[in-house]
Amino acid sequence: MSQDVVLLGGPGAGKGTQAQILQRQFGYRQISTGDLLREHRNNGTELGKAAEEYMKRGDLVPDALMIDMVDGELHEGESVLFDGFPRTIAQAEALDALLDTEGRGLPEAVYFDIPRSMLEERLLGRWTNPRTGRVYHEKFNPPKSAGLDDEDGGPLVQREDDKPETIKKRLDVFQAQTMPLVDYYDARGRLARIDATLAVEDVTHMLIHAIGLEHAH
Repeated sequence: MSQDVVLLGGPGAGKGTQAQILQRQFGYRQISTGDLLREHRNNGTELGKAAEEYMKRGDLVPDALMIDMVDGELHEGESVLFDGFPRTIAQAEALDALLDTEGRGLPEAVYFDIPRSMLEERLLGRWTNPRTGRVYHEKFNPPKSAGLDDEDGGPLVQREDDKPETIKKRLDVFQAQTMPLVDYYDARGRLARIDATLAVEDVTHMLIHAIGLEHAH
């Protein structure tokens, strides 16, 4: 049976970074709904076109659309890290039902606990390479030359959703819609909390412990 894990935490909490580490070390597959949405949008799929209308307004994409995208990504024998999904109780219930139907069992959830002020600081300085998706931060992980990617030397951009007014809205949306998920998984005995203010290696160590991977190497 695969052990699927839901990573919960505000934008900028470090979920994506940790998902990449678990992918490398334990062969997990990261399903980031942000990446999925971009992929569908760039490929002009029906799901992508439908989702784009919502994204343009900064609204959440409807559950049914997201579940359809996720369903298309599940493969037997592969453990999945859900990053940025589910975002609502309805999505969590739909995901539980989907995984259960596929005989995968119910997912564990890990909450990346971090104060809002820290998320704002992390998000405000983010710059992205639009060609590769590589992310820099002017304070925590600056490029060698300001505004240019270390690897391909091309210009870095500030993504639409990393601008101050969008960040405030994203954090408000997260607070209102995603925090109830922490209670949802907690009430079902399927939640671990980790301190996401710590250094990347420490967070990785706590995450590995939280989902019982210490002996999986």
